[in-house]
Amino acid sequence: HLLLFLLFVGPFNCFASYSRATELFYSLNEGLPAGVLIGSLARDLRLPTAGGQHLAAPQPPLSFTLASRGLGGQYVQLDNHSGELHTSAVEIDREALCVESSGATIFGGAAAVSSSSSPSSESCLLLLDVLVLPQEYFRLVKVKIAIRDVNDNAPRFPVPHIHLSVPENAPVNTRLAIEHPALDPDVGTNGVQTYRLRDNYGAFTLDVEENESGERTPYLIVMGALDRETREEYVTVIVAEDGGTPPLVGSATLTIGISDINDNCPQFSNSQLNVTLYGNSSLGTHVITVHAVDIDLGSNAQITYSYSQKVSQPSRDLFHLDESTGTITLSSKVDGDTPRLHRLIILGNGPGCIPAVITVLVTIIKVMMRPPEVVPRFIANEAEGVVYLKELEPINTPIAFFTIKDPDEKYKVNCYLDGDGPFGLSPYKPYNNEYLLETTKPLDYETQQLYEISVVAWNSEGFHVNKIIKVQVLDDNDNSPVFSQPLIELSIEENNVPNAFLTKLHATDADSGERGQVSYFLGPDAPSYFSLDKTTGVLTVSTQLDREEKEKYRYTVKAVDSGFPPRESIATVSITVLDKNDNSPRFINKDFSFFVPENFPGFGEIGVISVTDADAGQNGWVALSVLNGSDIFVIDTGKGVLRAKVSLDREQQSSYVLWIEAVDGGDPALSSTAKITILLLDINDNPPLVLFPQSNMSYLLVLPSTLPGSPITEVYAVDKDTGMNAVIAYSIIGRRGPRPESFRIDPKTGNITLEESLMQNDYGLYRLLVKVSDHGYPEPLHSTVMVNLFVNDTVSNESYIESLLRKEPDISIEEKQPQISIEPTHKKMESASCMPTLVALSIISLGSIALVTGMGIYICLRKGKKHHRADENLEVQIPLNGRINLHMLEKKPVEISNI
Repeated sequence: HLLLFLLFVGPFNCFASYSRATELFYSLNEGLPAGVLIGSLARDLRLPTAGGQHLAAPQPPLSFTLASRGLGGQYVQLDNHSGELHTSAVEIDREALCVESSGATIFGGAAAVSSSSSPSSESCLLLLDVLVLPQEYFRLVKVKIAIRDVNDNAPRFPVPHIHLSVPENAPVNTRLAIEHPALDPDVGTNGVQTYRLRDNYGAFTLDVEENESGERTPYLIVMGALDRETREEYVTVIVAEDGGTPPLVGSATLTIGISDINDNCPQFSNSQLNVTLYGNSSLGTHVITVHAVDIDLGSNAQITYSYSQKVSQPSRDLFHLDESTGTITLSSKVDGDTPRLHRLIILGNGPGCIPAVITVLVTIIKVMMRPPEVVPRFIANEAEGVVYLKELEPINTPIAFFTIKDPDEKYKVNCYLDGDGPFGLSPYKPYNNEYLLETTKPLDYETQQLYEISVVAWNSEGFHVNKIIKVQVLDDNDNSPVFSQPLIELSIEENNVPNAFLTKLHATDADSGERGQVSYFLGPDAPSYFSLDKTTGVLTVSTQLDREEKEKYRYTVKAVDSGFPPRESIATVSITVLDKNDNSPRFINKDFSFFVPENFPGFGEIGVISVTDADAGQNGWVALSVLNGSDIFVIDTGKGVLRAKVSLDREQQSSYVLWIEAVDGGDPALSSTAKITILLLDINDNPPLVLFPQSNMSYLLVLPSTLPGSPITEVYAVDKDTGMNAVIAYSIIGRRGPRPESFRIDPKTGNITLEESLMQNDYGLYRLLVKVSDHGYPEPLHSTVMVNLFVNDTVSNESYIESLLRKEPDISIEEKQPQISIEPTHKKMESASCMPTLVALSIISLGSIALVTGMGIYICLRKGKKHHRADENLEVQIPLNGRINLHMLEKKPVEISNI
């Protein structure tokens, strides 16, 4: 709308628009809730409003609109009618909006402006452009909202621990800047103002310096003398506090380390030491060790020892001084010309220090008798007094020969072996004063690696001489790696992730060095998808395992050391794959069909539903249920036996379709369904039902002029059964009338036809008892119906006929066995019945062959016709005895007349 308005007024009002531009200044604190009034533009611009003074003419209402909804517009709500400006639901955070800088930072509708070098509440402005309409009051109002800072941020040090180093010789009032001052996003007095120490130890204080940009930096000031040798570290807490009300604080740990300087020199604890040395001491005899102390650190505490220039050269030659350790040893042999008293002045030298001085007085005591001598001659490898033997050396391995003698050749010398170990010292015959040192037991590096023994020689005067020998046992690869467990039993759930961790094998080897380094390998019987890290012994499986495919894995692993030849041991890994419910129950067939005879007894076994689940345990337990038809059928959930609760009738429903659900016992459970079709087999449980005639009391008028072969009426019946049980046969089992054989019934269709022409004597009432029988198994069922035929020209007296019908008929039952005829059978029966007659006639009347033959043919034709009619009837005659109550045989007692 603003764009359309400017296009409309065009350049003509450009000067006017600029001339009517106005600025309004407001200020508010940050963090205010929604709905706080910032200012009223209409009031502050002194624009007329509806509630103001009376105007001469009505004026259009004022409209206030933000020119743009920039970043600043989301923090305010402008009432378009009153011009009141309120805070919005978006809280104003000054520290997020305005970042202090030397210039101005624009962030949409707001600007951070620094008018001076120091921050102030006016340095953060929210800029808005408001349009006032209509045209009579149009102006563009520049609204500047100064965001005042509130103390909503506590000072915070950038690091939790601050370390500062101060030399121990730092003078009082030494100032050291703390490089990590606290930060406070607030400005002005709400920013960091002061620093303090919680514990100054009486040696430190803090001062704050402010630079030109207003940043305050804390300085540590030394207030007293420091001595690292007394205390080398001070730990305190530095606290930064802002100037808000109430003030907020932040803290960090300040560690003040006192660095060392070389302010101490070496010192001896004694000024003089006295030592006595026998004149028969051997070379290298330890005389004494001097020790000076410098309490400084590092290079400042390094001490070297040296003789003073006052020490004579003979004394220097006789006694050796180690400049690093201060140890004095005998370096030359003492003889008769050697002075008996030596004054050794030793200097302890430190860097930049006056040497410390100690005097060692060595008195040599002259010995008139010389001690025995022990002279070794080593057989085994020896270096610097250490003999090296392999642990696999056999017993009685020679180590060294020892020659024992008296230098003065005056005294008898004996010797023995002192010390523990599998060693023996014995005279070596036939030589005198020769002794052999050898092993007495096998050596075992894993039991003990170093032995120290002494060959002791003494003479009859009691002088002893010790010759110390060290025997170092060398390791051999005599130990195989040993698994912590010979059988490692593991378990893992199936469907594991590839490269799943199984275990970490651990074997130890008592040998040392490379001989004790163990590597791990899979045995040849391990499947390829198992991996064993050679170095770490981590056993993994690279593929997913399927318990249904294989539940147990058993293979060997080897631990091999790095000796030569290498030694190894074997362990067995047994892995059991745990079951997860990852297999649904599975029916043997998706569709089951069962054939059940109808009227099957209730809860009888219809069939067995076979279902399997490849999972194990509870995951493989399957429960069966009927999803539909549960009111009729029930299934044994354990055995899968399907039963019907009630007896089933095929005539009501011939088949049932059920859905069986199999649910396993897993969590979550899995399921599957199968379709069950139950077909009911028909049994002969329904006799034929006669639908016509509907009553035994009905009758039909048959005119005497009816031609033979004409259909008279029919018997129509149905059977609810199926198959052979529903195949119906019709037969006349009882007749009454003037000539009852005049009518016949078709066994298949039930049609009743006139067999012969009716004569004058054939008038009257005919009553035919028709049997309707099925072909059921094991026993056919039947029904009967009475067919009443009245042969006459007319029906003149119906009441008379009805009275005849009400009388119980005297009908004898024809007892005939059922005869089922097929065309080929008819011919055989006809031939069989004619041949005996022809033969008999030919024997009786040999003389009149032609006459007799003609008569025989005539008789055969008549009999054949009767047999043919009997065969075509296909009547199923069931023997019935006695009289029949026709009223009991009625199916539907409906009277029908004049049909």
